[in-house]
Amino acid sequence: MLEEESPKNHDEQALSQNESSRREGFCHCIQIPIHWLRMLATEMHWSFVFGVVVVYGISQGMGGALARVSTEYYMKDVQKVQPSEAQIYSGITYIPWLVKPLWGLLTDVVPILGYRRRPYFVLAGFLGITSMLFLSLHKSLHLLFALLSLTAGSAGVAIADVTVDACVAQNSNTHPSLAADMQSLCALSASVGALLGFVISGVLVHLLGSKGVFGLLTIPAGLVFLVGIVLNEPHIPNFAYGQVNRKFLDAVKAMWTTLKCPDVWRPCVYMYLSLAMSLNIHEGLFYWYTDSKAGPSFSQETVGYIFSVGSVGSLLGALLYQNSLKDHPFRDLLFWTQLLYGLSGMLDLMLVLRLNLKMGVPDYFFIVIDEGVSQMIGRLKWMPLLVLSSKLCPPGIEGTFFALLMSIDNMGVLSSSWAGGLLLHFLKVTRNRFDNLWLAILIRNALRVAPLCLLFLVPRNDPKSEILSTKKGTKISESENIELVSLVNSADDR
Repeated sequence: MLEEESPKNHDEQALSQNESSRREGFCHCIQIPIHWLRMLATEMHWSFVFGVVVVYGISQGMGGALARVSTEYYMKDVQKVQPSEAQIYSGITYIPWLVKPLWGLLTDVVPILGYRRRPYFVLAGFLGITSMLFLSLHKSLHLLFALLSLTAGSAGVAIADVTVDACVAQNSNTHPSLAADMQSLCALSASVGALLGFVISGVLVHLLGSKGVFGLLTIPAGLVFLVGIVLNEPHIPNFAYGQVNRKFLDAVKAMWTTLKCPDVWRPCVYMYLSLAMSLNIHEGLFYWYTDSKAGPSFSQETVGYIFSVGSVGSLLGALLYQNSLKDHPFRDLLFWTQLLYGLSGMLDLMLVLRLNLKMGVPDYFFIVIDEGVSQMIGRLKWMPLLVLSSKLCPPGIEGTFFALLMSIDNMGVLSSSWAGGLLLHFLKVTRNRFDNLWLAILIRNALRVAPLCLLFLVPRNDPKSEILSTKKGTKISESENIELVSLVNSADDR
């Protein structure tokens, strides 16, 4: 009997060991991000991590997803505008992102009540709350006032973004080994937040309408307001406000001195052109998605689910960059991501030409693949640009200069949006006419590959190496936080 029971005992022990190893593996997968977040919170205080998660994850991620879907249906069904007009209007609401250096200058040189960052989070939350309430409660809002409200809400998000970017850039200088981790935290927060937002966006638009969703967007704005209250920041007593004008001039001079460095302006030119040449024709595709005759006539819920798959792709791109690609040289990584970005646009062309149906692939399945692949490659293309931008920030005016770099990028996005709207108008793509949409996609795809010719503007450095050199022994005064003596000297030596 003992000899017969012995093999059974061995089998039971093996099964129990397999189950325990699976549990340990599952727990290990959960513990890794928790330990990572604890490490960041320990190194840079929990309120910083909380602020990044709120601004990037809840405000820009989830709130941005809800705002995107609700705004598109608001323009299409409530305001009833053409796709080319909607593309232009989306660019108008993006204008507050172009003046990010102004918000950055304010956060760097004009503290309020002794704080440089906290009051601007409070202001951003207030703008978001008031603008979204106005949009949601007004029954028949004129297009002009609707655009003003959407622009004000965008300004609130932009102010919060530049303020948290200042915190990220400042911590990137004090903790250079964690610069890529901080950008990964921003990207992962935005991707997870956008995923959750897109999953529920279509359902919420269907149940509450686009204006009802605008009312819900007061919640992310309220959390941004809360960040301004809890953020850990040193108090600056007896600030000399009479020197604000001089500090503004010093900041502008320091930024200009930095921009004249070839190591800075060359990547800036590439970042702008790579974004501007990737024409944004999304509104034309969105109108086609939801058209009952020419397109597949996707419902509101389906559109939200499709965008959520794009968020999964974006999240996978951020994870892939964090785990495998974050140490690769900038130029090599941008070559492959830019090339793949252009090739991925061919999936849109196949969809609009209905080639997927000829291959027996349903519209929903094909567009899910299209959206996921495009967003993943777009995130892989964007991540090294963000890390490169943080490496170009001189100590002392991190918020201002990072905002300037992001403003250059946003100018590229705006140029892309307006150029895409003009292309749709020129090709006569309207609310119910999509004959030339395929040609717009083909032109966009060709222009996406063109920036490969400009990669010589990007440094060959990897993310762990320094791009801006400063003289040893020179420290930036935290109280002044604006005198770039070492940087100016280094630039003059060149």
